[in-house]
Amino acid sequence: MLTQNVQIVLPPHVNADNRLFGGQLMSWIDVVAAVEARRHARAQVTTLAVDHLRFIYPAFLNDMIRMDAQVTWTGHTSLEVRVDTYVEPLTGESRLVNCAYIVFVALDEYGNPTPVPKFEPRTDEEKSEWERAEERRAMRLKDD
Repeated sequence: MLTQNVQIVLPPHVNADNRLFGGQLMSWIDVVAAVEARRHARAQVTTLAVDHLRFIYPAFLNDMIRMDAQVTWTGHTSLEVRVDTYVEPLTGESRLVNCAYIVFVALDEYGNPTPVPKFEPRTDEEKSEWERAEERRAMRLKDD
């Protein structure tokens, strides 16, 4: 499944140089990732970790920002979502701005972790993402 969100960079979203605030982008990313996670888990979710958040290219006032979110991995009660963010200036081109990996835990009606449906990678790209997600998970567990 793919969840998309599009925003227009407005004056409250930029700094004095008319560049998009990183924190604003992080907020948008967390929301679109949570929507994708909720759709997959069919449950409420809470953010557990942001494993990777890299700013590649700036976005400016009046640019459009498109975020594409997809589940890349599932555990028993947790899941990872990748969000690719693109800037779409009025010229019509599309350029990668950011790539982020967010880990969520699914919650039942009492706020306790609850099992999530298993994500079954089908394409070579999905299988590669799954393998990299397993590596990120191992690093998180090592750091705990």
